[in-house]
Amino acid sequence: METALAKTPQQRQVVFIAMLLLLWESGSEAIRYSMPEESETGYLVANLERDLGLREGELASRGARIHHRGNKELLGLDAETGNLLLKEKPDREVLCAATDPCVLHFQLILENPVQFFQTDLQLTDVNDHSPEFPHREMLLKIPESAQPGTVFPLKAAQDSDIGSNAVQNYTVSPNLHFHAVTHSRADGRKYPELVLDRGLDREEQPELTLTLTAVDGGSPPRSGTTTVRIEVVDINDNVPQFLQSLYEVQVPENSPLGALVVAVSARDLDAGIYGNVAYSLFQGGGASQPFVIDEVTGEIHLIGALDFESTPYYNMEIIATDSGGFSGKCSVTIQVLDVNDNAPKLTISSLTASIPENAPEAVVAVFSVSDPDFGDSGRMVCSIQNDLPFLLKPTFENYYTLVTEGALDRESRAEYNITITVTDLGIPRLTTQHTITVQVSDVNDNAPAFTQTSYTLFVQENNSPALHIGTISATDSDSGSNARITYSLLPSHDPQLALDSLISINANNGQLFALRALDYEALQTFEFRVGATDQGSPALSSQALVRVLVLDSNDNAPFVLYPLQNVSAPCTELLPRAAEPGYLVTKVVAVDHDSGQNAWLSFQLLKATEPGLFSVWAHNGEVRTSRLLSERDAPKHRLLLLVKDNGDPPRSASVTLHVLLVDGFSQPYLLLPEVASNSVQDEDALTLYLVIALASVSSLFLLSVLLFVGVRLCRRARAASLGGCSVPEGHFPGPLVDVSGTGTLSQSYQYEVYLTGDTGTGEFKFLKPMIPQLLLQNPGREIKENHHCRDSFVFG
Repeated sequence: METALAKTPQQRQVVFIAMLLLLWESGSEAIRYSMPEESETGYLVANLERDLGLREGELASRGARIHHRGNKELLGLDAETGNLLLKEKPDREVLCAATDPCVLHFQLILENPVQFFQTDLQLTDVNDHSPEFPHREMLLKIPESAQPGTVFPLKAAQDSDIGSNAVQNYTVSPNLHFHAVTHSRADGRKYPELVLDRGLDREEQPELTLTLTAVDGGSPPRSGTTTVRIEVVDINDNVPQFLQSLYEVQVPENSPLGALVVAVSARDLDAGIYGNVAYSLFQGGGASQPFVIDEVTGEIHLIGALDFESTPYYNMEIIATDSGGFSGKCSVTIQVLDVNDNAPKLTISSLTASIPENAPEAVVAVFSVSDPDFGDSGRMVCSIQNDLPFLLKPTFENYYTLVTEGALDRESRAEYNITITVTDLGIPRLTTQHTITVQVSDVNDNAPAFTQTSYTLFVQENNSPALHIGTISATDSDSGSNARITYSLLPSHDPQLALDSLISINANNGQLFALRALDYEALQTFEFRVGATDQGSPALSSQALVRVLVLDSNDNAPFVLYPLQNVSAPCTELLPRAAEPGYLVTKVVAVDHDSGQNAWLSFQLLKATEPGLFSVWAHNGEVRTSRLLSERDAPKHRLLLLVKDNGDPPRSASVTLHVLLVDGFSQPYLLLPEVASNSVQDEDALTLYLVIALASVSSLFLLSVLLFVGVRLCRRARAASLGGCSVPEGHFPGPLVDVSGTGTLSQSYQYEVYLTGDTGTGEFKFLKPMIPQLLLQNPGREIKENHHCRDSFVFG
């Protein structure tokens, strides 16, 4: 009988594989002890601490315990003293039956570090059983013709003891006709035979009664008796003879009840009733036999269950007796064939339920396997699932250790259900499974990971302080405190960016807040880095980039660059009366510091002295004539224009234009200024350029007015008298041009306006003509522009 090893009261700590090498250092030879059976409880078997050469108290410090293999837990270990004590009275006959010697196997296991010691305990027999005959009375029918020296077999007595304590001698009570002879079988058992010393006379004495005594070899000896009753019968001179003196058969242990084992046969040459033979089981190898014989046919059938593990073979003798009292015998040896009828057994000795994920190689469990079957049926193979990072390693005599194959990863898998499968090699194969659950404890081996490598947040300008503008988020694959994340702002690499005054972050949830109102015109975008740090030891962290884009609001009204509205003298545009419809009078130039659609400007004519004479193009601010001029048109016109952006709600500005109608006015050629430098000049330089440009334009305008007055005076004088001031015919020479034609600008212009980021006032670069190809194709051609304004600016 087997009992599973008791589980340890506390879970073992991780033991590295180097400690398992100690398993192989234990000696292969077992320590043997011997003690008599029936010893009382508390009997001192040995002192293991002294016998193993261990230090005093080492058994207790190393967690020593006894593991019994297939036996009752007869022994107990006092770890403090090292004494091996008897826990209950052993009975050799119960534990080992007829097996000699009776050896009980057990192991001494030291857990810290792991070490095994094989120990055998041999129980010596004590003469505690008396011989017993299977029947109180035996009947012998002996013909009166039997000759002296004739031998008559008798049934042997059974004694559960072995060796010298078993039956050693048989005797019969004193009589005149018989004496007993003791013989030994091949297995050492003694059996009696009755020998005739003197002839029988049925007429003189038809029946005799003898007492057969069996005596064992114990000290003191024990004995048992039975009565032998002898009937003297008539003459029968032929003894039954078996066809075989020895029958050897094999029977599987799983044979069904009633199965035929073997059929024996004997014949008797006598005729009549003396030739009739009756069969009977004469002698068996134990106190009871699971067999029965048909007394007529000699067939032996199974009437009880067979078990190879308890009794692997049976020896018995069959008697064939004729009606005249003569008998013959034969021996039958029945070998029980092992059948794989026992599944393997698995016993856990040590189990670790939780393993750190960074342990390189750790012992999870120590267990043993056993199978009481024989041959291949008793050989076993252990295995676990193939897809697990664990290994099974044999250690010592059917002991195995389950170890990790390497470091584990809790984030990939936090729990393993390991099924240990033990399969024997019998036919059919039998399997036992045991499942172990192993938890992987967390180690801080994963840094927080942001859900995005970078975040882009949008904030409308003029926001309220402490506005929540967005949230960043990070996750950590670890657990517990290793996964608790704290967020923080990292120092900015831009010394001009006062990040602490712009942004704050909630350390617990990663929410970002704007600390003050933002101005798109002052700061359109800025970026910074945030950190996420877990609370592991050591702490791990990661970073992410956050980019904040300030969205424009329509908080700036259009600003009119030309004509200027804040000067004392209004701008006056000159318009020839000969101008064709669509003549470009002037162009209103305005800018908006906003961006996008908030800076899309449209122009609208709100009021005019002559409503139908002028029109303004909504998209570029060009003011053109809508029809031909007439003499009835007023010489002076005042136009009120509205400049409006496309914001929501829209903002606007108004501009007033003064237009003066002139007759025969020709404006000089305005040479195309050099292409302005692409670089933005500072405010002082631009102001200087504006003053120079204003002085130049004013001088040209004054010169043009003087020439115009002079030409008009000369023409009148010529009309009055054919002499006077002579005016050249045809085109004006030099830089002057006749504007009596279409009166439109000869070339469209594109304008670039550059506003500085740190000031809202008008530092700009304006009216740069974008006609490099035209200049290259016509290097000698002069570009004309009829555009004059009193007290106005021409920018280049």
